[in-house]
Amino acid sequence: MTDSSLVRKITSHPLIIPLFLPAILFSIAEGFLIPTLPLYASELGFSYSMIGLVLAGESLGMLVADLPSGLLLRRLGEKNAMVIGFSLMASSTFALFWARSVPAFLLCRLLAGAGVSFYNVSRLAYIASEVPIINRGRVNAAFGGFKRIGAFIGPLVGGTVAVMYGLQAPFLLFAGVCIVTLVIIVAYVTSSPVEKVSDDSPLMDVSHIASVVKSHARILRTAGLGNFLVLMIRTAPAVIIPLYGANVLGLDAKSIGLILGMSAAIDMLLFYPAGYVMDHYGRKHAIISSMLVFAVGLAAIPLAYDFWSLLFIGILIGFGNGLGSGTMLTLGADFSPKQNRGEFLGLWLFIGNMGAATGPLIAGTVATIFVLEATAWVFSGSSVLAALVFAILVPETLKKFQGGTQPAD
Repeated sequence: MTDSSLVRKITSHPLIIPLFLPAILFSIAEGFLIPTLPLYASELGFSYSMIGLVLAGESLGMLVADLPSGLLLRRLGEKNAMVIGFSLMASSTFALFWARSVPAFLLCRLLAGAGVSFYNVSRLAYIASEVPIINRGRVNAAFGGFKRIGAFIGPLVGGTVAVMYGLQAPFLLFAGVCIVTLVIIVAYVTSSPVEKVSDDSPLMDVSHIASVVKSHARILRTAGLGNFLVLMIRTAPAVIIPLYGANVLGLDAKSIGLILGMSAAIDMLLFYPAGYVMDHYGRKHAIISSMLVFAVGLAAIPLAYDFWSLLFIGILIGFGNGLGSGTMLTLGADFSPKQNRGEFLGLWLFIGNMGAATGPLIAGTVATIFVLEATAWVFSGSSVLAALVFAILVPETLKKFQGGTQPAD
């Protein structure tokens, strides 16, 4: 299938607008919080370790909810799972306006993370079931590109709103965008079939998870480790850059938002090349290149001495992240079986979100025990380790054959 026919097929699908438009809006809303959450937590007097904890709250909530959302997907269907997800995100982030303590702040972020999990599992299950493996890299990378458009716009808007109206204002704006997105889902997403089960059957049958773990143990040990590391590493810039910019360089929220926004701009421009590389040369080419560039960018953060130098480093990190656009989603979809797909994807996202939840905690702990600069070096070394894991341990899911490409067995 040519690129143009792929685009026509994707854009003509009746669910493409209800799926991608919510993703764009959600990404913009998430971007509102990137430059403001660390600064708001710092303003409340939280230590570095506590800032790391509350920033990890969303990922921890996703971690807790990934397996249940995967198990419940067969009962709920994609539309209902999305409605639950955006309802949780809107209400919990709205409540952040009144949060003043670590427990209250953390609870709000945990609930938001649970909402994100319901949304992510249902969305990825659709992609895995509808998109052929030889086109899946471009589709997932394009999805990541749409998300990155939001990540480019969001920090710029969030940082500006925070400067004009206070650090709490982006929380209300986030909730408002989620409500709009929820209306779109209710109005336009077609209900998907749900599994019919007897009344006495368990709500969540954990035997499905056990079956997935048993039958995919090798993949979960190798590719799962790589997934964990990549998601852990990707959290680092959103923690280190705002704190380094504010506490070491003395930058305000608007300047930090500009740095993160420009990083996201470079990131989003690379989604198509990343997808092309995945579908024509293999998933591992994109992943390894991404992690090596990440390693260089993170190691350079302590060398930044002003706004412009940190901006350059942020752009380099954005380039590295863009090279890996959609890679973990694509691998998850590639490895997912037709049977128990929801459970496998819930487990795959669970492993990745373990990494995402661990990342800010490691960043906060290392910065508290040592210095903030040491955090950048720790994550740089982790990026090199991730590249080695994928180069040596993880099988390529796309094999090259004369005359074209086809999936690995």
